[in-house]
Formats: sequence, structure tokens, C-alpha cells
Amino acid sequence: MEPTAFTTDRLLLRPFEPGDAEEVYVACQDPAIQRWTVVPSPYTRADAELFTQDLAPAGWQNDTTYGFAVLLRDGGTLVGALGIDRRPLPGTYEVGFWTAAEHRGAGYTTEAVLGAARWAFTELSADRMEWRTEIGNTSSRAVALRAGFRMEGDQRSALFNKGVRLDTWTGALLPADLGLPSTFPHRPATGVSGAL
Repeated sequence: MEPTAFTTDRLLLRPFEPGDAEEVYVACQDPAIQRWTVVPSPYTRADAELFTQDLAPAGWQNDTTYGFAVLLRDGGTLVGALGIDRRPLPGTYEVGFWTAAEHRGAGYTTEAVLGAARWAFTELSADRMEWRTEIGNTSSRAVALRAGFRMEGDQRSALFNKGVRLDTWTGALLPADLGLPSTFPHRPATGVSGAL
């Protein structure tokens, strides 16, 4: 897919550029980002350069991961990162994100997640946006809940991070949750009778 950008009320979400490496490096020195996300730990300048110059652009080229730098519209300061990963089930994607420490608590990440979900539902024909995090990451869970994700439970050994398999919280957002049409019809469960 051709890299694209979009705006929300306060934010610009655009593909990462090589010039973002220093801000990404500084933000990822935060122990919480290294603890709760899949970024390397310790996080080096070389990691930031690899991400902004190679990995993020390759995701767009391969139609596998759409990585966005989340920036303030007034000033262009990096607020965080957001990625949308294609999952094996058609029309299914997963959102992941981190927020720079100094920008937490302002609602930026929730705004970015909602904007990205709308983009995925309309531009990628997504029918399901999944979210998951290691159990205990209450900040990520709060963002997902504020964005309207419905919690779907716990998954054992569902995340592999830094050489360890971890249990996760999971949730999902559907186009209908945002008043948008689905690509394919959705038949919600109404009860189980006559099931084998």
C-alpha cells in the first residue's frame, strides 16, 4: 500500500521517516515502553534507525504493518507510535501503540487509536480491529476501553516478547461500534440451541 497520512482533531498520523529516529530513540528510553511493548531493551540509536529507515517502510511496502508516527498537529512533536498489523483472518487487523512519557494522560493515544481504526475500517476494508497487551498493562487497557474496544477475555501464552511467552488481555472493535459499515455481514451469536 502507498504510505498515507491523516489527521484527527489534535494529531497528525503519518508514516515514520528517517528523521524521526532521534525522537523515537529518546522516547523509547522510557522503562515503561521497554517493559510493556516489544521494542528491544535496552533500546539503542541503531534500533531507532533500523525501525524508522527499514522496518516501518518495509511494512507499508509489504502490506503487512502500517506504522504511524503520532505527532501533534501544532508543532509536529512526536507523541507516540501506532501500528496496524494485518492478521491471518481476512479483514482482521491488530493495533499496537506506545506513548512518550511526557504526553501521557492527555487523551492523545485514544484519539490516535480511534482515528487509526476509522482509517482501517474505511481504507483497508477492515471488519475487526484487535487489541492485546500483557496482563497487567492497565494503561493500554484503559486506552482500549476509552476507544470503545470490547474486552473479550484472557489468552494464555498469546504474546512472545523478549524471549518469554506471556498471557494477554484481548479486545476488539468492529466498524459498527463506530457507526461504520462492515465489508462482510456480521451475525452475532444470539444463543446456542441445537449445536453439536
